[in-house]
Amino acid sequence: MKLKKLHIIAPYPKGEAPSQRFRFEQYLSFLEENDFEIRYHSFHTPKSWERLYKKGHFIQKFLDLNYNFLRRWILLFQLIGAKHLFMHREMTHLGPPVFEWILVKIMRKKYVYDFDDAIWIPNYSSANARFQKLKCYWKVHYLIKWASKVSAGNDFLADYARAFNSNVEVIPTTIDTQNQHTKLVNQEHKPLVIGWTGTHSTMHYLDFVVPILRKLENEFEFRFKVISNKKPNYELNSLVYMDWKEETEIEDLAEIQIGIMPLVLDAWSEGKCGFKALQYMALGMASIISPVGVNTKIIQHEENGFIAETTDEWEHALRILLENEQLRIEFGKKAIGSIQKNWSVDVWKENYLKLVQ
Repeated sequence: MKLKKLHIIAPYPKGEAPSQRFRFEQYLSFLEENDFEIRYHSFHTPKSWERLYKKGHFIQKFLDLNYNFLRRWILLFQLIGAKHLFMHREMTHLGPPVFEWILVKIMRKKYVYDFDDAIWIPNYSSANARFQKLKCYWKVHYLIKWASKVSAGNDFLADYARAFNSNVEVIPTTIDTQNQHTKLVNQEHKPLVIGWTGTHSTMHYLDFVVPILRKLENEFEFRFKVISNKKPNYELNSLVYMDWKEETEIEDLAEIQIGIMPLVLDAWSEGKCGFKALQYMALGMASIISPVGVNTKIIQHEENGFIAETTDEWEHALRILLENEQLRIEFGKKAIGSIQKNWSVDVWKENYLKLVQ
């Protein structure tokens, strides 16, 4: 049987970014089993991606950017005969949607568009504010409008997309319970570990929880483990930092017994797909999360975790879980059941197959 070529256009190299690994990359082997040959086209090369957030290297970064734009021009020629196109987020990090416009308006190509964050809303730190106008956040609604189909990570994103495209469906970010999230938390480990994982750009959400942890340090023995790409500078005696590594990601997470996901209620957070909570739950972890966006669908309060909003609610939830090992175990078991029933790759793989067909 002749294989169908599926061209995947994405910002980052394969295996490097959570938004790609847990949106579509974990479905690639299933698509290959169903007669698709995958052609992967990332904007960044592995080397340019590795350099991007390192200090210095300005000349090399400038050369990387130009080289990656050249690769996108070459890609347009490579896509002349393409029939199956899947685009995640955008073709280029910077600039207006020139390549997408050529692809649709001149080359008459159809593509499936996939996104998992409120990427039309500017979200950046003061350190890189001067470059943000080059991001052209306004282009997102054109990328949605020009798409033949749109896959959105939650209802909030889908509602935004439906203002520009009628062919929108929700496919949530999911967990591979068969091949990846296969470990279970050791609930008997002492001292108990409270933990959080995420990139440095979202670490500011922890600012709300740190004073509560500092207070609880006077009453309980625990470790607060942060897994990220940049060490935090919180004044906590319990703080333990660990560099995020793909090879040990699951093992590192499985050392946590209470997973936390604080957020603030804003449009950017509404667009989040609750991935931290899903990871925690898949490993049998008791979780405490903020009632923002899809989080209230993922966690059923006091059944498979806690939903907490105010300072008192967060302190109350942490205190109960620190004191009650049996409750942590019960939450963990029910959390695993929720993932297997509603948020697993196995449940959603047929939807992805229909999407790209």
